[in-house]
Amino acid sequence: MRVILFGATGMVGRGVLRECLADDRVTEVLAVGRSPVGPVRGKLRELRHDDLLDLSAIEGELAGYDACFFCLGVSSAGMSERDYRLITYDFTLSVAGTLARLSPGSTFVYVSGAGTDANGRAMWARVKGATENALLDLPLRAYMFRPGFIQPMYGVTSRTRVYRLAYVVARPLFPLIRRLFPAAVTTTEQIGLAMITVAERGAPERILGPADINALAS
Repeated sequence: MRVILFGATGMVGRGVLRECLADDRVTEVLAVGRSPVGPVRGKLRELRHDDLLDLSAIEGELAGYDACFFCLGVSSAGMSERDYRLITYDFTLSVAGTLARLSPGSTFVYVSGAGTDANGRAMWARVKGATENALLDLPLRAYMFRPGFIQPMYGVTSRTRVYRLAYVVARPLFPLIRRLFPAAVTTTEQIGLAMITVAERGAPERILGPADINALAS
């Protein structure tokens, strides 16, 4: 299958990219973003584009793909709701709306988060919930991935300094966390494998938590 990947330079995106490049089910990966993802090799192709609110200049490059793995996102810490909504809702729906028009019925996998709730008290949960609901209304096979605690694998790291430090501190505790909370923990490897599986054959539910993600990865 042919896959478009947004957010390939982030922690989750890098993990997903690694699995796409290693999996024979994926024949081509188009990484779209502002920053280079690294050496372009094999089935990876890179498309640099700055403005996700206006994709008109690259629409011709986006048609005909089987799936889009949307891993782009930011932490809401220190952000106003307006700024967070721009990145979380507006960017996502701009991309999804374009793909729904170019390739209706294709798969769109959105990385959301555990605790997402359009009616929740937390700002981030409301914005992500609104994003999920809007995606589910589009003519796409849309799936919401709601990971909880994500363990980075194979040298993948977060671009956010606070998160990098937190993962360094937590790394020795990963085995214990997985034993105590197996239904709340997943890895970047499992997220990537689960996305490929969903694109290949779908999933019973449209909203998938950590346990669902892990089951699809296996």
